[in-house]
Amino acid sequence: LLNINVGGKLFQIAIKVAARYPITRLGKLALYTDPMKRLQLCDDYSVQKNEYFFDRDPSIFHYIFHFYRSGVLWIMDEMCPSNFVEEIEYWGIHLKYSQRCCRILFEEKQDELSEYLKIQKELEAELEPLDSAEHFEGKFLGRFRKMIWNLIENPYSSVPAKIIAVMSSFFVLISIVGMTLSTVEEMKHKTGKMWMEQMEMICAIFFTSEYLMRLISSSSFKNFLRAAFNAVDLVAILPFYIQILFENLDEADTLYHEELHKVENVSKLGKVLKLIKLMRIFRILKLARHSTGLRAFGFTMRQCYQQVCCLFLFIAMGVFTFSALMHSVEHDVPGTNFTSIPYAWWWAAVSLSTVGYGDTVPDTLLGRVVAFGCISFGIILNGMPISILYNKFSDYYAKLKAHE
Repeated sequence: LLNINVGGKLFQIAIKVAARYPITRLGKLALYTDPMKRLQLCDDYSVQKNEYFFDRDPSIFHYIFHFYRSGVLWIMDEMCPSNFVEEIEYWGIHLKYSQRCCRILFEEKQDELSEYLKIQKELEAELEPLDSAEHFEGKFLGRFRKMIWNLIENPYSSVPAKIIAVMSSFFVLISIVGMTLSTVEEMKHKTGKMWMEQMEMICAIFFTSEYLMRLISSSSFKNFLRAAFNAVDLVAILPFYIQILFENLDEADTLYHEELHKVENVSKLGKVLKLIKLMRIFRILKLARHSTGLRAFGFTMRQCYQQVCCLFLFIAMGVFTFSALMHSVEHDVPGTNFTSIPYAWWWAAVSLSTVGYGDTVPDTLLGRVVAFGCISFGIILNGMPISILYNKFSDYYAKLKAHE
């Protein structure tokens, strides 16, 4: 018999039984005749008791011990996959000795654990700042840049940093409100327009100062330009300066600019200016820098892109299928809007989303049956991914808050 002491618990295995598996640790221990080789396989050896001591987990060794006796490796659900794999690798036993049903469940659990750890790492990276305090050591104006970085990037570092974070969100909201009010007819007059322009200038100055402070305090300009939030900040300030550039392309020809302003709706330059002004709406994305909810939403979309793509695929299949069916049963009706399958796409998309604008409706009984099937399919389709997305969003939100 081999007297095996694992973590203080004694097990006895027949040498003949252990030798059946010569590539395992205990199999080698049973086959080796050289005492020095045997001592290399264990952590200690008691001459008086003739015991080989192993400083391993005795609870898992129960399953190893059972394997030598029965030839089958059992796996319990409550075991940690990583710990179990580490233990059986130490004892030299392969997972193929387990039953197929146990092995499938165990591998699924391993995949779930790997996915969980991957998400945890990505969640931590989501909150990890672009720079850390140690990156400024030994660099030009390191202490000053570190102070600026804490002021701009770390709202929890001091009271002034919190104030700047609140001000940043406040100016974003003011800018969005100003852009919205600028489209109101009463605000297009001289006084209202002047107030809107002044408000836009103040917001642009604040955003520019904020961006330059981030740029100056960054320890790596390359990493700074790659960061998504910094790209959002750049998009927030560029429309203001591009608008000024376009409006002053030909300062000498004032009359031309006045005429251009009058025909802004039809001129190419006026349309470009409108598009540039509309880009200011992207400033609302700046709120994500200080909003855990928005960051959790973005993280959920990145993690669930397969489910979202699958949803869009099902919607596209439904649109093509039901638009074809509707066209086939409605195209002979006088005055119908379903003159072709592409014309029926809009009706199918609206019906699948269960919005139902009512601008295009079927007239025949068969058409209404097809419409009912389309709406029913849309209800089922829309209900499928919502629970998955919501559960993941709430989970990621809770974890982000905990990390914060």
